[in-house]
Amino acid sequence: MNITDDANNEDVANSPFRGVGGKFIIAGGGTGGHIFPAIAIANALKQLQPQAEILFVGAKGKMEMEKVPQAGYNIKGLDIAGFNRSSLIKNISLPFKLIKSFYQVRQIVNEFKPVAVIGVGGYSSFPVLKYAQSRGIPTFIHESNSFAGKANIMLGKKATRVFVAGDGMEKFFPADKIVVTGNPVRKNIAASTVSREEALRFFDLKEDKVTILVVGGSLGAKSINEVILAHILDLAPLDLQLIWQTGKTHADVYKERGKPLENVWVGEFIVEMDKAYAAADVVISRAGAMAVTELCVVKKPVVFVPYPHAAEDHQTVNARHLVEKDAAVMVKDSEAHAKLFPEIITLAKSASLQEKLKKNIAQLAITDADIKIAREILVSVQ
Repeated sequence: MNITDDANNEDVANSPFRGVGGKFIIAGGGTGGHIFPAIAIANALKQLQPQAEILFVGAKGKMEMEKVPQAGYNIKGLDIAGFNRSSLIKNISLPFKLIKSFYQVRQIVNEFKPVAVIGVGGYSSFPVLKYAQSRGIPTFIHESNSFAGKANIMLGKKATRVFVAGDGMEKFFPADKIVVTGNPVRKNIAASTVSREEALRFFDLKEDKVTILVVGGSLGAKSINEVILAHILDLAPLDLQLIWQTGKTHADVYKERGKPLENVWVGEFIVEMDKAYAAADVVISRAGAMAVTELCVVKKPVVFVPYPHAAEDHQTVNARHLVEKDAAVMVKDSEAHAKLFPEIITLAKSASLQEKLKKNIAQLAITDADIKIAREILVSVQ
């Protein structure tokens, strides 16, 4: 089901939930694709209900333990880990960690006493929602992808509501629990007022050159990074400049390569993504659900290189959805070394192609998913 347009357009300043308290746990993380939507939901809950108390629960050692406090929220860490497919010996301790995490969850939930628990994906969300459901606490799931994870599918059976990005999710969740909301986007991106000029100054780049933004996620994208590394010296003669988020893997190598070049900014992770998007004329990206959602909102011409090992190859599905609407360009990961750089140059040098892609991708933008989700949660627990 969809929340009505009238509800979506309601002025949040006149929210009927203002002045009403409530404690909420938001559980999950592991990647920016889980963490940033979670923070957006938390901010929307506080916007509609300023007296709300929000506690995050994540996995110790994962990026949520850093990013959530930076956003101004408290977080508790669980001693939990996911299944390691590359080294089976490392999975020996998994049952013990899972049991320990349930004891930790019980203590956290019983002390905090939430009125609802929201799961955003990542293995730390499972024990929190599972325990909450055993206690009869309302639980909500946000599933950003077109193919739901196994943990979310199991939890969805007893969830109060399941928030999804688009249609066709009845094959994973009970139809009467589904609410189509889109994916939440960080407010500093969705409502950014950063100018291109200001953004380029931030990255110490020039205003009169076409700027290419390369992003591959927190760990990086091997195929994309290898192509950029191989062609980084070809950009200046073409009057192009680069903002390159490398991810953690081999970041030092990439930083060293880009450091002496005036037309290149290179870093492991971009905190100020609103500025990166504002500076960019063209974007090269994986096609995870949140990357796609953000690029629709910021209306940028993009070449997608879908991660080929995503569950059910859903990144290719995500990218193809936009390609079929003339809203993006796609290069297969297996063809990146041969085809990606020519596609980048073609797009960077064609103002008309950029305009066509910008116009079409803008029509797919959803900017109020966070408010839709927060409102549905608050209505359900009143």
